Amino acid sequence: MRRALRHRDYRLLLAANFVSFTGDWILNAGLAYQVYVLTGSTIASAAMVLAALIPQVTLGSFAGVLADRWDRRRTMIACNVLLAGTLLPLLLVDQPGRAPIVYAVAAVQSSLAVCFASAEAALVPALVEGRDLVTANALNGQARDVARLTGAALGGVLAAVGGIRLITLADAATFAVAAALLGAIRHRWVRVGAPRIRNDWRDGTRIALSTRTLRILLVFALITGVGEAIMMTLMAPFVRDVLHGGNQIYGTIMAVQAVGGLAGGMVATLIGHRFEPRLLLGAGAAVFGLLDLALFLYPLFLTALWPALLIMVLVGLPGALTVAGLTTVFQKSTQDTHRGRVFGAITALKAAAMLAGIALAGVLPAHAGIVPVIALQGVGYLTAGLLALALLPRPAPTSSALLADPAPPTPSSAPPAPAPPAPAPPTTSPAAVAS
Repeated sequence: MRRALRHRDYRLLLAANFVSFTGDWILNAGLAYQVYVLTGSTIASAAMVLAALIPQVTLGSFAGVLADRWDRRRTMIACNVLLAGTLLPLLLVDQPGRAPIVYAVAAVQSSLAVCFASAEAALVPALVEGRDLVTANALNGQARDVARLTGAALGGVLAAVGGIRLITLADAATFAVAAALLGAIRHRWVRVGAPRIRNDWRDGTRIALSTRTLRILLVFALITGVGEAIMMTLMAPFVRDVLHGGNQIYGTIMAVQAVGGLAGGMVATLIGHRFEPRLLLGAGAAVFGLLDLALFLYPLFLTALWPALLIMVLVGLPGALTVAGLTTVFQKSTQDTHRGRVFGAITALKAAAMLAGIALAGVLPAHAGIVPVIALQGVGYLTAGLLALALLPRPAPTSSALLADPAPPTPSSAPPAPAPPAPAPPTTSPAAVAS
């Protein structure tokens, strides 16, 4: 952890992410509440989810192209500035008839967030040493979990005190602070050559399909995306109709999930570097799936709430390991020249899978019931984890830091990427894991 944090640019990125994600959760928690207060409609709430998801499908791969064409630091700064500015129309929302403004803002925010995420995923490997990638990714996940707890709590308070206007101004302020922190990063990335955007876009899909590792990551995103959307859609009905809990129980379950994520992220930071990223990904996802199945199926045999709370805490550990392994496998199996495009292609595919999952969650429970349908998330993660364990290439015998999979071909429009640095010698200092 000390090795990762000694890099000034990475510390600035970590701080910017924490501030920015805190603002995201302030907005998400407060805005969802305010939209329901304004409209009294669950359909309006569902429309917000779709408004945020559709841009990820349509613009995910294009955002990755931009991350590979532009300086990633400047891209992230520009995204934060635009995120702050495009929030301001929410100040006009004071009656149900203006709810469409919320949907438009949610769509624009989602589009900019995709661009930011692609640039960030491509930038992190340039800010830390290869041996510290798992740790850096885990620390990033820790920052997001802390931001989730902090922002969600603040969002509820600010919404109650000042409504949409106050949460809008608070979120805009966090984006401004994040942009300032990113502006202090010294790293610069310059792309050689200026190929056509359409060629870059096409290259992103081609490269994502060019190696076994990346194809498996695409399949992983497809399977888990469907399950995540089903769980997001049916979790509230599951709590109400299966666990027989109210709004307070639902809020408690969501809160302990974040607490579990923090604890899991700490464990991932402490021990994750001791394992191959493919093992973190595969085993983490498989255990996550088993715990999800236990959560969704135990009410068939036991009428109590405490197992749900316990399981939601426990899933934090495999969840953090899965994210750390997934991010690191992706970063190590892509070259810097096209990392953004591949990330964008995976993001777009997962968002499309989530749209399919939302549709299934809306149709199937009426015929099969809530429990069999929501349990598909657990089945999906278990299946995806076992596939990753079975099919992801093992590291080359000469280096535990690199995947055995051959490097993906460099796009015809970009220069060859430099060879990866030699693995660092063993060290006795404790390194932490990334999520």
